[in-house]
Amino acid sequence: MNNAVYINRTATFLPGDPVSNDEMENILGLVADKPSKLRERILKSNGIRNRHYAIDPLTGLTTHSNAQLTAAAIRNVVHDGDLASEIEIISCGTSSPDQILPSHASMVHGELKNPPCELASFSGACLSGLAAMKFGYMSILSGLKASAITTGSELTSTFMRGRNFTDELNSTVEKFTTNPEIAFERDFLRWMLSDGAGAVLLANKPNTDGISLRIDWIEMRSYANILPSCMYIGAEKQEDGTLKGWREFDSYQQLGERSVFSITQDVRQLNEHVINFTVAKGLQDITRKQSIKPQEIDWFLPHYSSNYFREKVYNSLKSIDFEIPFERWHTNLERVGNIGSASIYFLINDLLESKKLKHGDEILCYVPESARFSTGFAKMTAIKH
Repeated sequence: MNNAVYINRTATFLPGDPVSNDEMENILGLVADKPSKLRERILKSNGIRNRHYAIDPLTGLTTHSNAQLTAAAIRNVVHDGDLASEIEIISCGTSSPDQILPSHASMVHGELKNPPCELASFSGACLSGLAAMKFGYMSILSGLKASAITTGSELTSTFMRGRNFTDELNSTVEKFTTNPEIAFERDFLRWMLSDGAGAVLLANKPNTDGISLRIDWIEMRSYANILPSCMYIGAEKQEDGTLKGWREFDSYQQLGERSVFSITQDVRQLNEHVINFTVAKGLQDITRKQSIKPQEIDWFLPHYSSNYFREKVYNSLKSIDFEIPFERWHTNLERVGNIGSASIYFLINDLLESKKLKHGDEILCYVPESARFSTGFAKMTAIKH
């Protein structure tokens, strides 16, 4: 058994130049050759000003696979050939792998070409990156390993290109002659998500110089026993709330005509449940096991998909007597966008690079997931050797 686990290095990778709000539709492509009527409204609500896409703006070609994005972030963490040869675990989380099989972590290992090591792949939405981190944390804490690389990454732009909806539009010509728009539940997410990867190096000893983050605990809770699916890819939601998976459709043509492989969000369900279950209920359930008080938290790192939820997260914390003033929040949504499972990695990396941390500072990370409503919190302490 090891006494503790530390985040000793962090790194991120963003493809291409920042993409502004005015540029994004040209890069993703128009649907039915018409600008989205929802884009400005959604962007005003989410507060995102820049994001990155693994798309060449001149050719429209994809510049990186998800595995390549992840490998680039890992190389930025390792930046040492000797250390690269000593990687014991690569644990990866993503909601947008390049293929169903092989696993995402296997493809990342193939890109890195470091010596044989243990791999773990976590699927899901935003929480998959934190789950990948917890696997590395538990492996070291148990004494089975001395170090691990864990990642969160997304290549969501491939789901959001305008050309992806051509079959859907062509299959319903009469409808789209008078109303040439894709469903709100899909258009909504085109202006919310972006690409990138983050990685951390975990070890059983802190850095000999500078700041390390000791992981005190990572806790996650699923509420799939209570609520139906809210966000999905490769499925279609039925009237009773169940999902019809892509393998149940009659033909590959039907998959395209119904945009089954687009990202779809039940926005009404999201607004109704995401805050209560992922903030108030989630934190109350976790604090029954982990003793923590709001006044002990020096830095709060919340991953939220939109500034629309900022006040709602604050008010939900306040409703359970866990108020954390905004001056103790650290966010980067406006600058890098919503990168799903990688977002918490970007938040941790940004806080470390800000040089604001001092020895003994306590950090609380919050990661919600709306795919079928689950939540995660992680408590960390800044340690200076």
